[in-house]
Amino acid sequence: MIAIHPSILSADFANLAAELARIPSADAVHVDVMDNHFVPNLTLGLPVVEAIRAATSLPLDVHLMIDDADRWAPAYAELGAESVTFHVEAAAHPGRIARQLRSHGARAAMAVKPNTPLEPHLELISELDMLLIMTVEPGFGGQSFMDEMLAKVAAARRASDDLGGRVAVQVDGGINRETILRAAEAGADTFVAGSAVYSAADPDAAISGLRQLLE
Repeated sequence: MIAIHPSILSADFANLAAELARIPSADAVHVDVMDNHFVPNLTLGLPVVEAIRAATSLPLDVHLMIDDADRWAPAYAELGAESVTFHVEAAAHPGRIARQLRSHGARAAMAVKPNTPLEPHLELISELDMLLIMTVEPGFGGQSFMDEMLAKVAAARRASDDLGGRVAVQVDGGINRETILRAAEAGADTFVAGSAVYSAADPDAAISGLRQLLE
């Protein structure tokens, strides 16, 4: 099943409630949490995510680009995020984090950066609901899609299919009308799109356009 998750990293942070209202057909809102340590950028944290939760009924797909995921990830599930993604590079006990997230009622997702090999971590996939393959270096929006990540997307798809396809394969970074098709052909089913949605005059129409391409 195809899912489009617009990233509010490309939205107007001064008017987030209004920006959320512009994407009613989104399958979820992708919320990037960055700490200026794990990645060289600082965005928002628990209080703002809590305010976002109160401002929209859309599911929240929280992507934690932060150090010490073991400490912080469960708190985002506790405040009501439907899905929480932690980076395997920032996790001491990724399986434990996944189980904690699920115990709080959230989907557990794990992300891998472009330079992180996927295979050593596939033993964890049975603990996950989603696997995020970063198709740019995390930290900033507007970067170009890295086609060399398509092999990793395909490997994630094969691993998910071995479990009956229940683990979603998400891609994040440089997703637009051209790259989304290549990612889908490689096996992705969940797509984070930032500037491709929020740079459009009508962000919801942009979501519909991406969905039509995939269908």
